[in-house]
Amino acid sequence: MAETYDVQAIEARWQAHWAEHHSYDVENDDPRPHWYVLCMYPYPSGSAHMGHVRNYTFGDLIVRYRTMQGYAVLSPMGFDSFGLPAENAAIKTGRHPREFTDERIEMLRSSITRIGSVYDWRRQVTSHDPTYIKFTQWIFLKLYEAGLAYRKEAPVNWCPGCQTVLANEQVLGDGTCERSGDVVEKRNLEQWFFKITDYAQQLLDDIDALDWPERVKTMQRNWIGRSEGAEFDMAICDAEGVDHPDGHTLRVFTTRPDTSFGMTYAVLAPEHPLSTVICSDGQRSAVEAFIDQARKTAEIDRLSSEGSLDKRGVFTGAYCRNPFTGRPVPLYLADYVLVTYGTGAIMAVPAEDQRDWDFAKAYDLPIVETIQRPEGWDGEAYTGDGVHINSGFLDGMGKAESIAAAIAWLEEQGIGEGKVNYRLRDWLLSRQRFWGCPIPVVYCDGCGVVPVPVESLPVVAPDDVEFLPTGESPLKLHDGFLHTTCPSCGGPARRETDTMDTFVDSSWYFLRFCDPWNTEVPFSVDAAASWLPVDQYIGGVEHAILHLMYARFFTKALADLGVAPKELREPFQRLFTQGMIRLGGDKMSKSKGNLVAPEEILDKEGADALRLAHLFVGPPQDDVDWEAVGIDGCARFLQRVWRLATGEVGTVPIERAATDGDTAVRRSTHRLIQRVTDDFERWSYNTAVAAGMEFTNELYRYVQADAGPEVETLGFAVDTLLLLLAPMAPHITAELWAQRHAGAHVHEERWPVADPALAAHDTVTMVVQVNGKVRDRLEVPAGIDEAEAERLALASASVQGQLGGAAPKKVIARPPKLVNIVA
Repeated sequence: MAETYDVQAIEARWQAHWAEHHSYDVENDDPRPHWYVLCMYPYPSGSAHMGHVRNYTFGDLIVRYRTMQGYAVLSPMGFDSFGLPAENAAIKTGRHPREFTDERIEMLRSSITRIGSVYDWRRQVTSHDPTYIKFTQWIFLKLYEAGLAYRKEAPVNWCPGCQTVLANEQVLGDGTCERSGDVVEKRNLEQWFFKITDYAQQLLDDIDALDWPERVKTMQRNWIGRSEGAEFDMAICDAEGVDHPDGHTLRVFTTRPDTSFGMTYAVLAPEHPLSTVICSDGQRSAVEAFIDQARKTAEIDRLSSEGSLDKRGVFTGAYCRNPFTGRPVPLYLADYVLVTYGTGAIMAVPAEDQRDWDFAKAYDLPIVETIQRPEGWDGEAYTGDGVHINSGFLDGMGKAESIAAAIAWLEEQGIGEGKVNYRLRDWLLSRQRFWGCPIPVVYCDGCGVVPVPVESLPVVAPDDVEFLPTGESPLKLHDGFLHTTCPSCGGPARRETDTMDTFVDSSWYFLRFCDPWNTEVPFSVDAAASWLPVDQYIGGVEHAILHLMYARFFTKALADLGVAPKELREPFQRLFTQGMIRLGGDKMSKSKGNLVAPEEILDKEGADALRLAHLFVGPPQDDVDWEAVGIDGCARFLQRVWRLATGEVGTVPIERAATDGDTAVRRSTHRLIQRVTDDFERWSYNTAVAAGMEFTNELYRYVQADAGPEVETLGFAVDTLLLLLAPMAPHITAELWAQRHAGAHVHEERWPVADPALAAHDTVTMVVQVNGKVRDRLEVPAGIDEAEAERLALASASVQGQLGGAAPKKVIARPPKLVNIVA
């Protein structure tokens, strides 16, 4: 047995062993049942930080646990290596983003290895690898051929000083450019889109079957935003009801067409194409100034409820005719209406919508009630249900009946129809950046938009580029890249200089991991079918909407195109979102400058202690205060395990007939197996660590007792402890197991299974509550039924005192743990 616990030597030795022996490499045809564990692949910003440690500790625990249960576990790792930070670094230093990125990939890979996480590194993918670029472009072309990729004009952030497009995060809160300080403008440019809206209903319907956190599922549903209602046209007119000379009409969408009799004004988005067309000469300067102001305001601020509404709208001088009443209503612009949602125009019913009410009050507009208020109502806008009033042919009807009648009337009049709308917009994937996957199309004066042939992929960005301080993409200025030959006619053509949104790369990487050596297609259908969907996906809740939505869209679209298995409709069957790490109340982040690097801890206490501390600090889904993470306590616990397993504690074990003490330890061992296994299955890692600590304390008492330990009982208990700790603290358990079992490997052992008879408790402590407060604790048989649990609880002297001789109103028995009495 080793005399000392040399943390750094042991951890380095076992990390080298797992790498050299490819311990966690797995083949697609492995006959064991398959299990796919995946942590969201990281952006390579440098060495690992505590967020990485926490995330990858959870993932590694599952990999080792499922492997010990007999699964062939796919555990790959890659790097989301395109993105703006590397390009910004290139602008500052003049170094190519590839150099910057490759260095940081090696730093992060080394850090991940030091915490003991194991992967099939043969399968590594990086977004900027030419082979990965090739197949990202290949997928783009497949979507383009299917009509799921298209080009149209869309607004972008334009800096007049830098003469370039800015990402949203480059626009400061005051609407200025982070580099030049110029006021950022909105400009319309031709952009590429993916038609994700074709899958809106599928994306919504399939959420229910996913084993995901409910808050993430709710965020996805809200982002898709299905609304049922009606769309209809209103004629543009003047205040007297005379139609606009050009016959313009305004189309609106509403979920409540039944309240249309209460429409007293309508609102256009400032960017709506009719905004400057229908405005009166007297209002033109005010309208144009308002549009300019709205273009400089961030979308999130426009959607905010903050700010005075009398400064967030302007009258156009035009009217539109309410088809339900036949009367003209004034037409306004308001910044909280977006041209990208619905039709870019709304009807306003201030009596039944609070924002419409506030706007009407700010601009002194009429308010007409169309829903009967309940008796005693003293509020402003009423959003509840009721009988219709002031609503013509809808009077007296309830909500459902009146909505159906209003839609039927619109269809009879030929001016509208029932409509399902979605908040979800098509995915704008164009980025006016250099460090991204080039979009594989060229533009020919004779042939128009021409896709690059598959045999000419990948289209890669050149190395000999100059990064300008303005941030303008050097692709636009590189003649060798820009000018090419049309694949169709052979004439001169221009390459697309936009690159793809980095979310495109992360929307299919989990599929490439299944077949990373394939040179003909991104992955084979058979390889994907052998692993997908991912059994356990792990990552931050900040990716709950866009990344997950786009990955789901890609999976469905590729399955429909025959690229992925037809039956594969979802990429990630189970999702876990870990809590954030905070320091002094703030989220740890590079931008805040409050990151705690793990290297100092790894050099002193070691990876196992750091891993255990992350597991032990609290439920993994909760946010963590770093100051509460007990590294020292976990390190001391591992020292105790070492001394116990190496025989440094207590008396020498002896052979003897089992005593009551021996039997008690055996029963505790089986209960530990049951408890830790249950905890692992429900992501309760903090209680699993606590169970291991409690059991270690029990074993210390056992070996130090006067009777001493029995050989087989102690051996079984210590071996079981090591097996159960192996996924959590892999290095020390590997070392101790090898010492105790002639070089055998603990992670190749089968996960222990508890004997139910030995794990069962004879008695348990039943908590008795009265009105939610604990009033007694009773030792009861483990198999007690509801009737007996209720009888014993009501017979308790403490409970009788609380009831004062009265019968309880209700008794809720949950044997054997709890009885709650409502007095």
